[in-house]
Amino acid sequence: MRQLVIQLARFGDLVQTRRLLLTLAAEGEVHLCLDESLAGLARLLYPFAILHPVVAHGTALAKLPRAEQAAKLLGVNVPAFRVLGALDCDRVYNLNFSPLNFRVAALFDPALVRGHVWDSGQELVGQWARLAMRWSAMRRIGLNIADFWAWHHAAPVAPADVNPPATGRGGGLGVVMAGRESRRSLPPRELTGLVAGLLDVRPGLDAAPLTLLGSAAEATAARQLLRELPPKRAAQAENRCGATDLPGLARIVGGLDLLLTPDTGTMHLAAALGVPVLATFLSSAWCFETGPYGLGHRVLQSVTDCLPCLESAPCEVGVRCLRPFGDAGLTRYLATGDARRLPNGLLDMESAYDELGLTFVPHAGADGHAALRLQFRTFLARHLGAGGNWSAPVVRELVERLYAERDWLVPDRESSCGRLLRFVIDEH
Repeated sequence: MRQLVIQLARFGDLVQTRRLLLTLAAEGEVHLCLDESLAGLARLLYPFAILHPVVAHGTALAKLPRAEQAAKLLGVNVPAFRVLGALDCDRVYNLNFSPLNFRVAALFDPALVRGHVWDSGQELVGQWARLAMRWSAMRRIGLNIADFWAWHHAAPVAPADVNPPATGRGGGLGVVMAGRESRRSLPPRELTGLVAGLLDVRPGLDAAPLTLLGSAAEATAARQLLRELPPKRAAQAENRCGATDLPGLARIVGGLDLLLTPDTGTMHLAAALGVPVLATFLSSAWCFETGPYGLGHRVLQSVTDCLPCLESAPCEVGVRCLRPFGDAGLTRYLATGDARRLPNGLLDMESAYDELGLTFVPHAGADGHAALRLQFRTFLARHLGAGGNWSAPVVRELVERLYAERDWLVPDRESSCGRLLRFVIDEH
């Protein structure tokens, strides 16, 4: 069997496609269309996949004179499209809603495409993706994106088979200075306090190396963090901001004891390599959507009532979701494990699995949406044929809210649609 995945999003998204790619690898030949800047990383993570790099992000184009950009774009993409168009694929998984994704999907018979389909000049969204668009208005009870992509397949591999359980490798603490979205990242002052606290309370970290990671844009913030650390701690540190490519980043991260990070591609890379993650989630970052995949990871999740928000919209409350990370009680909580010390507005979450995939359960703090989230996951499990039942009133309310008439009046080729039709027949 020959199958193609079109994943033209960025670094973290490529890593989060792992469950789907491993599922397809168990069935036969796997092809992966991706941005050319990520090809080196993909070779490390997915040595079984046949890669089809294209220019999708324009990162490489920005470094060229304008007159050369079109030649670069056409010179890479046109030959790649010819090769893709000649593939005799049994199935194509198109994972992103973007113009280029649809154009690549247009190279194939629409009957073979799952996810986002180009059919007779129209951009069509499959039933599973349409359902996700409806639940996106209820982000506090969302599904991990790695599982969302994996469930485009009728029977994805078990979540426990995706990433190895996390265990320290002896290389000390790694700190990711910032992510692409500024409000998701801790400013140097809050980050310094958290780093100092971890070095003081985690056995072995105080004598191990400290590695600062990020792009060249974070080099200044890294120097500020080093200035604010005690001299002994700063002397143990190596500032690698702007000094690693993706394969080099994988080598460094793969040897760490612990990675402290916001919601970043580096976080997902650590999880894929089986390195323990302590992640800070605030602003638009929500661990149930994009938390580190695998067992042995922790997330400090801010839970102010305005979260998760849109990073593109201005914050009208002074980024109050940041305040718990500057609370001195957080360091005391890390030192003692006493849940009473955990600052208000913060949850300490542990990664776990259920029949759908990855979820998180409170290690400390009260998750006010836990009951509703369980009902939502029951609804999705029943929809996908992965367990669950329809008897609970809240689940029936979700059925009425999330299903639309077109889902059974005009069924598409998504595998879940057949299950939905069986439900309609059984119930009526």
